[in-house]
Amino acid sequence: MIYEPETVKGFEDYLPPASQKRDKIKEIAKKYFKLYGFLPVETPLIEFDELMRSDNIGEEDEAVRDRFRLRDRANRNLGLRYEFTFQLARIFKQNPNLKLPFKKYQIGNNFRDEPIRTGRTRQFTQCDVDIIGDPSVNADVECVSVVFDILKELNITNIELQVNNRKLIDEIIKSVQITEKQSVLREIDKIEKIGEDEVKANLKKYADSNQILSLLKLMEKDVPFFKENMFSGADELTDLIKKCKEYGIKARFNPRLMRGFNYYTGNIFEVSIGKTAILGGGRYDKLVGKYLNKEIPAVGISFSIEGLMGLCEKEINELKVETTKAILISIDEDKETIRLSKLLRKNNISCNVSFDKVGKALEYANSYQIPFAIFIGKDEITKKKYKIKNMQSGEESFLAEKSLISKLKKT
Repeated sequence: MIYEPETVKGFEDYLPPASQKRDKIKEIAKKYFKLYGFLPVETPLIEFDELMRSDNIGEEDEAVRDRFRLRDRANRNLGLRYEFTFQLARIFKQNPNLKLPFKKYQIGNNFRDEPIRTGRTRQFTQCDVDIIGDPSVNADVECVSVVFDILKELNITNIELQVNNRKLIDEIIKSVQITEKQSVLREIDKIEKIGEDEVKANLKKYADSNQILSLLKLMEKDVPFFKENMFSGADELTDLIKKCKEYGIKARFNPRLMRGFNYYTGNIFEVSIGKTAILGGGRYDKLVGKYLNKEIPAVGISFSIEGLMGLCEKEINELKVETTKAILISIDEDKETIRLSKLLRKNNISCNVSFDKVGKALEYANSYQIPFAIFIGKDEITKKKYKIKNMQSGEESFLAEKSLISKLKKT
């Protein structure tokens, strides 16, 4: 039986132009991460399973449950990285003298063995920023602001920032004397998906009718109510909304926003289009310092490139990407063609070199949307001027070396 090669379900190949769009998103993300003072970090794709599994980070959530597990030749339990955040605990244990606040960004592949859908694959490229060691709301808003700048440059503008606070959620549940906090949180998180009536029915496993009614009524209140009644987390949430406004970002309080049941500790935030989240994050003050037996404040936000491309298809398709600027076509003048290619590249002008027949070279240029073709033949060398053809308009002209470089740099 002949093997027919195919990709594993949930994993994708990305070829031009999709690969170019992905590269452009990474470039834009990196540009703003650097502008905000975040520094690059790289971590291993493979970690010991003990670092990742639930007995180290509380009750098992979906991301932990869906991790890929493997063994090496020494029969050690290992796993593929499913996010960047849990690795910070190991990093700070091994590097306890890192100067705080530590602002890091990371762009790389993560893996989850989870159901696939639009914008969700089992291998995904995550773009992540974190600020470690700053307990203030300023750090929270820096994380929100940097991703808003990225989305703006990607022309993704029909978005909404929703915010909540885990301390506030816990306090609301406690105030109505419900003890099964985690189970209740999980049910409330399903309201958008399955509706309030079904959630009410599910909540009866953990609370009586009066408690459920009181809980849902409380969750209709606004932030000032919770602040006036001295609910934990209300002050942090008030400061977050106020500080976002100073950055020109409108934040809407959503008491049903849950996120990361097991490690978020304070403000949480999510950016959505309609009812679908495209990125999110929050404060996780109890995770980073756990192997140092101390609390280190931390906050972060992340998005996946697959998520953006799947949910913002129109905007990403309109994204202008850089193509190879020119193709140099040698007409029996290989040495001069190579010399010119080295000169163009020295001037940061991308180019391909072709030693094929002219027709074949032009066909290649068209297939990859290379905008200019430059011909190098005996006449060009004699006149010290190169024929350059605009592949879109068909316009041709003869330019000296300096003028050629100038034109290619400007277009």
